[in-house]
Amino acid sequence: MTINTPDFAQPAPRGLCTDCGVSRMADASACGKACQFIKPDYPAMEARVHGRAAGMQGDEPFFGVTGAMYRAALQPARQGAQWTGLTTRLAERLLETGAVDAVLTMVADPADRWRPRPAIITDAADMAEARGMRMGYAPLLALLEPARAAGHRRIAVIGIPCQIYALRALEAQLGFERIYVIGTPCSDNTTTENFHGFLARLTDAPDTVTYLEFRADYHVELRFADGSERLIPFLKLPIADLPRDFFPTTCRTCVDYTNRLADITVGYMAGEGEQWLIVRNVRGQEMLDGLGAEVTLAAPGSRGKRAGAVKGFVENTRLAAGGLPLRRMPDFMRGIMGWLMPKIGPRGLEFARARLEMKAAETILHLRREEPAKIKNMVPAHVWNLAAPYGLTPEAGEVSARPKDDDHQQ
Repeated sequence: MTINTPDFAQPAPRGLCTDCGVSRMADASACGKACQFIKPDYPAMEARVHGRAAGMQGDEPFFGVTGAMYRAALQPARQGAQWTGLTTRLAERLLETGAVDAVLTMVADPADRWRPRPAIITDAADMAEARGMRMGYAPLLALLEPARAAGHRRIAVIGIPCQIYALRALEAQLGFERIYVIGTPCSDNTTTENFHGFLARLTDAPDTVTYLEFRADYHVELRFADGSERLIPFLKLPIADLPRDFFPTTCRTCVDYTNRLADITVGYMAGEGEQWLIVRNVRGQEMLDGLGAEVTLAAPGSRGKRAGAVKGFVENTRLAAGGLPLRRMPDFMRGIMGWLMPKIGPRGLEFARARLEMKAAETILHLRREEPAKIKNMVPAHVWNLAAPYGLTPEAGEVSARPKDDDHQQ
């Protein structure tokens, strides 16, 4: 197999860090200008990467610069894929056509199918090893220097938002001829060890779980080694039983759920059972065009109203961030609401908008409690704008003097 998977030691614990890999590069001080959690400037970065910053009308305030948006599905769906295999197939096609020499992505650790392991893949056939979800942190960007040292000049990177922000911050000085960026939305990551504990709360046979997905129909889907499947309504998940530090501060204060700096974002939130594509620039369109008839495309739908769901989430998060106990919903009501939410709750784009507003509120409330001095630099204007309808506006000292997002419009 032509997969290079360096063995990286675990880093020393640090504050707001998801171990994207920059601190493991030759110039570890590059973290100071590359880290999403220090002083992100999305308007300037979007203008450089996409040719313009996100607009202030329509859905761009939610999802970032958008050239085109689709519900999409790879035909046929690939075995072992998380959804249909579209993310992996985009990179696979780049290798097949010679558009890139290597793909930097994640594969499963040989000892633990859920643990992500950074990999440099140079043979299209080996992209199958990258299918499926991994849970945990892994220093993807530490592969940039080994890839360059191996002579690769045109690469693709599949990454989550905090990794892609750092990649874009360093891109100009890396020395590659061309970088294609395939982004996946991300939120609420945790350690692989914590994830195993979560699985053990969902089933008495956690070692046999082969697949887990949070679906847009308000259910978690589990698949097992014997071929059986199980759906668990969100409202019946044991979230309240998880330790307080299950989700780290970094993930509870993420300001980029939709991977705004990727050339193309591949997710599920607005897919309504299929995948959700956001083509952000010419390079993203080039990757999608490369699949031709392999992928079916349709306009995303939008149903329901998000305001009530978001207000309830904001209030619960406000209480949790303040350390107050949350009242549990009675068990009989959980069953009723679990049945009702897929029928009346927001769906499609409205579901995605709701999730973005929830993340914005969560970011502000948790930073106010845990890292108040960082708010003025960490929270971009687009996050404040999403939270404003729910009464979350900047307090004294919470906004820096840097330009606002709309000052970068072109």
